[in-house]
Amino acid sequence: MGKMTLQQMITQLAGGMAVSTQIFVITLLFSLPLGLVIAFGRMSKNKLIQTIVKVYISIMRGTPLMLQLMVVYFGPYYLFRIKVGSSYRLWATFIGFVINYAAYFAEIYRSGIQSMPVGQYEAAEILGYGKAQTFFKIILPQVIKRILPSVTNEVITLVKDTSLAFTLSVAEMFSIAKALAAGAVLRGAAMYSSMEPCSRRASEPESCTQLIIRHGFARAAFALYEPDCFVCCRGALTLREAGLDVRAYPALANGVWEANAHLKR
Repeated sequence: MGKMTLQQMITQLAGGMAVSTQIFVITLLFSLPLGLVIAFGRMSKNKLIQTIVKVYISIMRGTPLMLQLMVVYFGPYYLFRIKVGSSYRLWATFIGFVINYAAYFAEIYRSGIQSMPVGQYEAAEILGYGKAQTFFKIILPQVIKRILPSVTNEVITLVKDTSLAFTLSVAEMFSIAKALAAGAVLRGAAMYSSMEPCSRRASEPESCTQLIIRHGFARAAFALYEPDCFVCCRGALTLREAGLDVRAYPALANGVWEANAHLKR
């Protein structure tokens, strides 16, 4: 296995950066308007709607985002027996991030709207403004100015939270960086293992890294479980000997067992 060049590393990191940016942009694009709608529901005079929205916000803000991502991805199968493919991983990431951040933005909007003095509404009514005109022309511009610091804090948090996409084996920037770092060490160790030819050209470092990312084994070049591409460690007897820490990747149980089956051959 040849040494990966700096250009190859930058190319892979750029691809991961594109995925992270995509998660960031999609989340903001949908969660900001959705949060405003949820805020209206939270302030609704209808007790049923208010209670439902309040429970939703409490769940979204009171449970970890990582858990929510796993529920969105695995929920359709375990709850409704709907089979999902690997392409659903990125969509599940989008859905999980949007519904989570919409709950946070909803509370920010609500606090901003309720902080406005009653005199603003009374003055608008005297001037002949309707409710919609009052909100969008008078209240909302002032609310945006008041909530901007809180929204900025959430945006900064979102930048860091994009790394949680690794839970569903989405190849965002930090997952690729960890795979590249692990691959640099494991490529050297693999030189002492028995090698076999591979139809997927795993001798190329980037191919091996992509397989690691795609199957979620960010620290285990040894544990590639593609039947025609298991070249890295025929000499290893167990996953532990192969250097794989299964506990660090809770969403990858199926792949771990398949890798273990290949290791025992």
